[in-house]
Amino acid sequence: MMKGSDSHADQPSAPSGDRILDQFFPEARAKLIDLAAILDRIDRYGGAEDYRLRAFHRAMEEVSRPGGADRARRVLECFSDPTTKPADKPVTPVATGAWAGERKR
Repeated sequence: MMKGSDSHADQPSAPSGDRILDQFFPEARAKLIDLAAILDRIDRYGGAEDYRLRAFHRAMEEVSRPGGADRARRVLECFSDPTTKPADKPVTPVATGAWAGERKR
């Protein structure tokens, strides 16, 4: 080791919450505005109420819940099939990105 060198000088500093917010705020804000606009359109043209919209609403509840570092997992679970037993037939005829079955609360 060279005299006067700091062994930690070559290591990048850990990101801070403020730096992460600075970096990702504009993108996250835009995504939220896009989602709000889509939901406005659904409401304006008939307010379809189906399993996909229910999944969005559950996911938004999870996003706004404070604490923990597992929001992404909880949001993904809002769209996922929670069953462990294979189904006799598909719940939906095609992949839709959200589980169409009923959730137990």
